[in-house]
Amino acid sequence: MDENLPVKPDDVVDRDREWGLLTAFLADPDPAMRLGIVSGRRRHGKSYLLQALSEQVGGLYVTAVREEGRLPAIRRFSDAVAAHAGLRPGSLRLTDWRDVLSNALDVTARSSPHPLLVIDELPYLLQHSPEIPGLLQQLYDERQRGARPDAGPGPRLILCGSAMSVMHELLSGTKPLRGRAVVDLRLGPFDYRDSRAFWQITDPLTALKVHAVLGGAPGYRPVAARPHPDDGFDTWLARTLLDPGRAVYSRTETEYLLREDPRITQHTLYYDILTAIANGAATPSKIAAALERPRNAVAHPLGVLESTGYIRREEDILRSRHPVITLADPVIRFNQLITLPQAAAVEQGFAEQAWQQAAPTFNSKILGPHFEDLARDFTRRYAHTLLPGGLPGPVGTTEVADRTGRTKHEVDVIALAAGERPQAPRARIALLGEAKATAARRGTGDLERLERIRALLAEQGYDTAATTLALYSLHGFYPDLTELADRRDDLLLVDLPTLYGG
Repeated sequence: MDENLPVKPDDVVDRDREWGLLTAFLADPDPAMRLGIVSGRRRHGKSYLLQALSEQVGGLYVTAVREEGRLPAIRRFSDAVAAHAGLRPGSLRLTDWRDVLSNALDVTARSSPHPLLVIDELPYLLQHSPEIPGLLQQLYDERQRGARPDAGPGPRLILCGSAMSVMHELLSGTKPLRGRAVVDLRLGPFDYRDSRAFWQITDPLTALKVHAVLGGAPGYRPVAARPHPDDGFDTWLARTLLDPGRAVYSRTETEYLLREDPRITQHTLYYDILTAIANGAATPSKIAAALERPRNAVAHPLGVLESTGYIRREEDILRSRHPVITLADPVIRFNQLITLPQAAAVEQGFAEQAWQQAAPTFNSKILGPHFEDLARDFTRRYAHTLLPGGLPGPVGTTEVADRTGRTKHEVDVIALAAGERPQAPRARIALLGEAKATAARRGTGDLERLERIRALLAEQGYDTAATTLALYSLHGFYPDLTELADRRDDLLLVDLPTLYGG
């Protein structure tokens, strides 16, 4: 690694792996041009990260502007290239994208030992200039053939954008840039522990609730930090997600999120689909039925929402069934379940009253499912320090048939052993868990249910000899269960402090 490469600035929180990947990309001494792709949802911190990287190495960072025309974009980009070269604005009179891009690459190659050009929000440019990827392909190929071994590192180009489907298609199929990128970084949100540290939230229950409504997107903190959540979650929520005058008002934010993808044009249809999923419709057939539409009418919108990361399809870990469709974005889930049904009251200034009325919905349809999500996340990321077998394999959910009891048991958390494949027959099961966000503490009855499920899986041919039984509880455990866990090696109790690393 080049010792002159930048150390990550203190104001760039977390992102150590991503910073290392990008600086390694810059450190490549190859004189040929190299291409990287960075994508991620709105407010995940892509621009902040790339601006910091560009500033550290003296690169050229240019961002596209939504709804800007082709000629204004070319002029603004040309002025940025001129300024980077030390020329006065307007001195570069470029009229087409090939000249603009070629000059930008040449200028960055001459201006820094680590030449970097960042084009942020590329999808905005593609709306009026779809030829840009093809032109970049030509410039890339020319700079492969013409590179001199003694010329120093060639230009490093990073293309960035929030429209996930557009960014992912850049390298797909027969697209011009396919096979040319050496970095394809998809920047996700902070995990729930890092998010709590970033927000500097003292109380873990408050941290859980904030994560349940905003997720781990770091871009929300600057616009939703006052009052601070530790000052009182209910007050904070009423003055942020339920305040029409705030930038983070959930109706406004959901509209922004949906507008990021140019394929989302029928907003009413997409809103209705998201509401149906939020209310429990988990298959295409059920979603279509909730909308009173034929099933094929929702197939394309569901594909768009999945490619943008707004919904996810979760497979059963043990058996091939119809995947369960859920909302992936906490802000959208909050909007569809809490804000939209009470929009009239909220927008008349009755946010506190609306929030009080919505409390049962929040607890059952948001906090409960989110706690289950975090229990699975804990199992993937942190449980290896507590499990006898160390790092587990795939983690998810399943449903276990009980023919004797004529019922089915839903399993909130199941982890296969390392090396096992989902839906493989006779797989080794590392962990079976139940996660409950109810006010009641968990007791021996919950353990007996897990023991019954473990026995059923053993009867069905799965290897449960080393299976740990895990109970995840928002409000702790009864003393007899805690005493039992002290004596048993196959029982793991995870309360809120443990979930957050206490």
